[in-house]
Amino acid sequence: MSFEVSVIVPNYNNAKYLEKCIRSIYDQSFKNFEIILIDDNSSDNPEKEIKKYKNFENFKFIKLKKNKGPAFVRNLGMRKSKNEYVAFLDSDDFWLPNKLEKQINFMRLNNYSFTFTDYFLIKKINTDGPKKVIYSKKVYDFETFVKDTTIGTSTIVIKKNLIKNLKFKNTLIMEDYLFKCEILKKKTLAYNCDEVLTGYRITPNSRNSKVIRNIKNLWGINDKYLKFSFFKNLKCIIFVIISSLKKYGANKYLNQ
Repeated sequence: MSFEVSVIVPNYNNAKYLEKCIRSIYDQSFKNFEIILIDDNSSDNPEKEIKKYKNFENFKFIKLKKNKGPAFVRNLGMRKSKNEYVAFLDSDDFWLPNKLEKQINFMRLNNYSFTFTDYFLIKKINTDGPKKVIYSKKVYDFETFVKDTTIGTSTIVIKKNLIKNLKFKNTLIMEDYLFKCEILKKKTLAYNCDEVLTGYRITPNSRNSKVIRNIKNLWGINDKYLKFSFFKNLKCIIFVIISSLKKYGANKYLNQ
């Protein structure tokens, strides 16, 4: 059976969040999707959380025998996808119920190939209480994105024919940042659906929770893969830090 959207869900030791993640996909008002859940050899028994979905026609579960890292997992998901659109959702994040419907309609209406949404931050399992909303720019090209990297991976939907042979590279972290850069370097634009439709979770163990390390790795990726000069790299890093401080606030940003 063919579907319109493949939702690629990489998972590694996030069993406690996995049910909410998968449930948020099945609760979508847009129903023409498949889920490709790839477990990267977790040790916390994710099978227990998703056993009720295993026989669903639109649910594919792949358990890796060895830990391969998020780049390998996402690439495998893209290879398994045969549909018009690809969406990504990390297993500790979730969507609001009308996310796919609004985003796919937005893409169809405007003939867009790369879109994303705004999102809100969650720092606890319990999602009650006030949430910090992160608003992105309306449109990103490559030069804009490398100065303000706010497109959340769990918010994006991309036309499969735009990806073609592009792959996530096996960098230490921030492989998703580089993947977005390589798409935008094709003279593609990324458009904001302009609604807050995704919940993005930051935990103490999140790869994105260590700010100084992330800045060092961002510098390395800009240098090695994007071939930025020293001064362009420095300028972009400064812009990213300023943008992050504005969005998250000094205390929250520096203590993540």
